[in-house]
Amino acid sequence: MIAITRSRAGINRARDYLELTKPKVVALLVLTAWVGMMLAVPRLPDLTTLMAATLGIGLLSAAAAAINHVVDKRIDAQMARTYSRPVAKGRVSAAEATGFAFSLALVGFVLLYVAVNALTAWLTLASLFGYAVVYTMFLKRATPQNIVIGGLAGAMPPLLGWTAITGEIHSHALLLVMIIFAWTPPHFWALAIHRRDDYAKVNMPMLPVTHGIEFTKSVICLYTVLLFIVCLMPYLVGMSGAIYLVGSAVLNLRFMQYAWKLKFNADASTAMATFKFSIVHLMVLFLLLLVDHYFKVSPIYVS
Repeated sequence: MIAITRSRAGINRARDYLELTKPKVVALLVLTAWVGMMLAVPRLPDLTTLMAATLGIGLLSAAAAAINHVVDKRIDAQMARTYSRPVAKGRVSAAEATGFAFSLALVGFVLLYVAVNALTAWLTLASLFGYAVVYTMFLKRATPQNIVIGGLAGAMPPLLGWTAITGEIHSHALLLVMIIFAWTPPHFWALAIHRRDDYAKVNMPMLPVTHGIEFTKSVICLYTVLLFIVCLMPYLVGMSGAIYLVGSAVLNLRFMQYAWKLKFNADASTAMATFKFSIVHLMVLFLLLLVDHYFKVSPIYVS
């Protein structure tokens, strides 16, 4: 009986540490990085480099997420969406979470530096710093444009994937960064509308709190138009073909439809539905880039 109790406690402990890493968020970041790796070369990249880069980027992303739990401990405890997080609830101490985050960051950085290349290692570390320190500690509490400015850190994974394979920064990789950069505000502000009262309670200057829900809805509409235009760029510069163009147009028109409903015909579930669709939008968009890439070039390994 004691052994069973200890086993359950160990499983719960492991779950808490897994939750610190925000695995769903990290999975989306890693997917975009992985697509960046695949698009960097006409054929399949070296598998050893691909696996090392995927793991290293994932570990540093997880470290940034864990630091976010520590920094936001006080406000997380007061918000309905986050009050049960491990650090906010005290199931994992701030010191333990910090040590865990630094361990993940160290292993991830060393792996990228040794097994991939120094450029990717330093860029990924800079992204961690941008999210965990610049955004979480300062911008998030300072300006309603926090997610616009801080969103650059979250938009970096495709560039990290690209540099992992090629060792250089390319304009096509920067286009992928631009897509996520334009996608982030309408994605996050839809959630912020749904959780507006939570953010107001903790005095967090999110756009729906500082400028009102109706203004935020209007800005979301404008950003979905901007996103549509930015998503055309890979096709216009010859980076992608017809498969991506058609799929991207369908996805972005659907996103605009959600934004339109949110602005002019919203019900209690529209903001969260828009937020959830935005996640599907980004996943499918990047998978379309991948399919389009290999439709034009037969996937055979680089010798």
